[in-house]
Amino acid sequence: MENSKNEKTYETLRDMIFNGDLKKGEKITETNLANTLGISRTPVREAIRRLEQEKLIDNNRIANPTERDYQDIFEMRILIEKFAVAKATQFFSPSDIEELENYVEIGYSGELEAKMDVNKSFHEKIVNGTKNKMMIEYFNQMQSIIYLFRKTVLSYKRPGLIDEHKEIVTAIKERDTERAEKLIVEHLKADLEFGLYYLRDDE
Repeated sequence: MENSKNEKTYETLRDMIFNGDLKKGEKITETNLANTLGISRTPVREAIRRLEQEKLIDNNRIANPTERDYQDIFEMRILIEKFAVAKATQFFSPSDIEELENYVEIGYSGELEAKMDVNKSFHEKIVNGTKNKMMIEYFNQMQSIIYLFRKTVLSYKRPGLIDEHKEIVTAIKERDTERAEKLIVEHLKADLEFGLYYLRDDE
């Protein structure tokens, strides 16, 4: 029961950040959030701790990531996903590849929320395939702040994004490690450049 309450509180606060109910740079306190949600401070404290790990809260304020923050995150993503996609070319089964192909199809035809979900699932599938617990944990900790970036990239409909996913899957299917690595690096760099352009424009 306690874990369920903690998880629900975490998800509520995370969604409040995603939806803009809690603004970038806004100062927060356990007491005020607990009063707002009508709950005790204990699950709020645990939720804040998790959101700090995910870089959504920093020094009791809602995080306002800088361009440098995003560049640092994407440098780590490139290191992790380049390694992961190489593993995928070696070890992914036909069913693993079919799952990626399904994500690509939804990426072409789905609504924004569906595209958001499958974009996340596409990259998670590749990273989880490493079976490297520390790498997966670090990647997962970046997911919340990456969500904010991904929403910008997909909302403004970056050209070629899903085509790039399709090319990556083809490289994995053909067991072409060098090409898969090159494609995932180019894909992530294009995401970063496109997203930063619009984030600068919104400031």
